[in-house]
Amino acid sequence: MRSHHRRAFLKGLGASAGASFLFTPFLDSIAQAAPGKKPKRLLLFCTMGTAPQIWKPASVSGETPTFSESTSPLADVKQHVVLVDGLPSGNPGNNHGAPDGLTGLGFSDPAKLISVDQFIADKLVAGGTKTLIPSLLLGAESTVNNGRSPYYRKDNLPTIASPKSAYTTLFGSAIPSNTTSDDLLRRRRSVLDNLKSEIATLKGNLGSEQKYKLDLHLDSIRQLEERLSSAPSGEGGACGAPATPAGDPSDPLAANLLHMDLIVGAFACDITRVAAIQWGSDQAMTVELPDIGLRGEEHGTMIHTGAPAHLDLIKLEKWLAQRFVDLITKLKAIPEADGSGTLFDNTLIAWCRDMGDSPNHNMNEMKFVLASGEGGYLKTSPGGRYLRSNERHERVLLSLCDAMGVTSFSGFGDPNLQAKSPLPGLAAS
Repeated sequence: MRSHHRRAFLKGLGASAGASFLFTPFLDSIAQAAPGKKPKRLLLFCTMGTAPQIWKPASVSGETPTFSESTSPLADVKQHVVLVDGLPSGNPGNNHGAPDGLTGLGFSDPAKLISVDQFIADKLVAGGTKTLIPSLLLGAESTVNNGRSPYYRKDNLPTIASPKSAYTTLFGSAIPSNTTSDDLLRRRRSVLDNLKSEIATLKGNLGSEQKYKLDLHLDSIRQLEERLSSAPSGEGGACGAPATPAGDPSDPLAANLLHMDLIVGAFACDITRVAAIQWGSDQAMTVELPDIGLRGEEHGTMIHTGAPAHLDLIKLEKWLAQRFVDLITKLKAIPEADGSGTLFDNTLIAWCRDMGDSPNHNMNEMKFVLASGEGGYLKTSPGGRYLRSNERHERVLLSLCDAMGVTSFSGFGDPNLQAKSPLPGLAAS
């Protein structure tokens, strides 16, 4: 019975731990019009690892890629995209579930684990950026099959799995046109208070270890309330709540489509500057896509079967690439309140993975897809850009920090990395 209550508690509590904290970044002959500007926002798009042979470009001319079948949807936004490949982790032999992907650090010192999203969010708060939610972690099935998300603050952080819970956390009920910042603040406070009392009723059903974890969650909620009390609620050029989810889809991919809209809405209303969407866990993701003839579980039936062609994995990766493009399209459709372009023009999106070669369970060649808007942080090319490097993959994470104005990297990543600096050649000069 206790394990049943614990599962229900963790699922419902995505709204407190995953609120990331709610429990807590051309060809050489073509120059950019102006030096890349720093984005206001960071969005992480996180998935399990892939098979290198299906991800790599079919060919590369200079730095211009011909996209593979699995990444082919990215061709529609190629002028915004940089593919980064070949980057070894500091712990290349680590398996699924290792924290290296977003922390740059392995299991050797758990007390120092902090993922790049949490590190950046903390630095923004310390620098005076006030949003209602410093970082927002959404995603269905992020702990499926005892798996882990890639987000850490010493302990592994779950995501908000339920679109309904995420909506309530972000927007409360539907936002009338005359809603004030104080109204929004009261709504969010009431959500946290309700969660708090609900959690308290579960204590009698939890063992000592689970009670300890629950107390950590409650402490995080208290920290959030303190931040809420001092944070203003901003408004973007098209601030307003997305459509209220009618319910929580049983299909995790359908749930994540709703989470995508919630992240875009949160950006538009300046509720958060750092957000992430997680597709499955490091161990599994249920796939039910009959329109493209794809059913199964990503890890066991797509990554570790069907080699060397990996036909089902190609279908899934192509579907995910289209979702990455959809996020760009959604952000492009919303103007900034200050007239500085669109939300996308002021956002850096990073597609991150837990490992670069999932079939062989290693992190020898970590892979990223990065996208930024017109005149944005990245050095881009009209035909897209492919950058291969043997630098440590942590340097891409440091580039994300640099993009968000964080230039002191003390306390993040591997303390033994000799040169703590962003990846050369990634940012526009």
